[in-house]
Amino acid sequence: MSIINISYVEITTFFLVGMPGLEYAHIWISIPIGSMYLSAILGNCTILFVIKTEPSLHGPMYYFLSMLAMSDMGLSFFSLPTMGRIFLFDAPEISANACFAQEFFIHGFTAAESSVLLIMSFDRFLAIHSPLRYSSILTPVRVAKIGIVLFLKSILLVLPFPFTLRSLKYCSKSQLSHSYCLHQDVMKLACSDNRIDVIYGFFGALCLMVDFMLIAVSYILILKIVLGIAFQKEQLKALNTCVSHICAVIIFYLPIINLAIVHRFARHASPLFNVLMANVLLLVPPMMNPIVYCVQTRQIRVRVLAKLCQK
Repeated sequence: MSIINISYVEITTFFLVGMPGLEYAHIWISIPIGSMYLSAILGNCTILFVIKTEPSLHGPMYYFLSMLAMSDMGLSFFSLPTMGRIFLFDAPEISANACFAQEFFIHGFTAAESSVLLIMSFDRFLAIHSPLRYSSILTPVRVAKIGIVLFLKSILLVLPFPFTLRSLKYCSKSQLSHSYCLHQDVMKLACSDNRIDVIYGFFGALCLMVDFMLIAVSYILILKIVLGIAFQKEQLKALNTCVSHICAVIIFYLPIINLAIVHRFARHASPLFNVLMANVLLLVPPMMNPIVYCVQTRQIRVRVLAKLCQK
């Protein structure tokens, strides 16, 4: 800490937490956490490699899946450094600027993943509603433009976060409540007026909820179309193309909703429970999405197995 002027002391270092009450076991906890990170990175790299090298997978659905894999890898890469330092080296400190940068990338890739899941729901709706026009509507050029717009939107949405946090004054509190930096966690430590951060943070959370609501609307429309199909076999075939995406939506949004409920209504919950929920948010979706798509999507499963057999 360094004295800036007579009115306050500037906090230049924040402290993250591992597993409260289980500090003695951090080195052992690092094993499953490291395994989950390794699984997430290998799984998403495999998805990207298979889609890139297989011409038969060069279609809209698989391009959007590539975007999902890149978002998952972004979440893994930018949360791994602090969690690794905490659990392997018992080094919970992080500089203020590094913390602001980390929360920018984590929130940015979270927003990107939410946007990709939304556009994937529209993709499934279009594939079921207009199968004959599907490929002509979602051309590779249009898919690329959609991807660029989604990632630009995600960056612009979270771009104010590090600047608004940097403008706040941090007087005495420096202990964060997670293993990585989050906007809502950091702004609580400020001793100056943080109303702008509260309002804009609520706006960012609202954008994620709007994505979720639009995904729900897409599936209501899909269900309406499917129920209008005369043959049950065709109904099941149409719904089966949505199973992987539905699983990805549940895996992504359920931890976010649970964490929001804990922060809002269970403020006196165990710190260990809060940390576990926050870690699930960043560890589980990147690890599970490749598994879900490999298991549920025959085209990807066959290609992955073929690549492994070649090796």
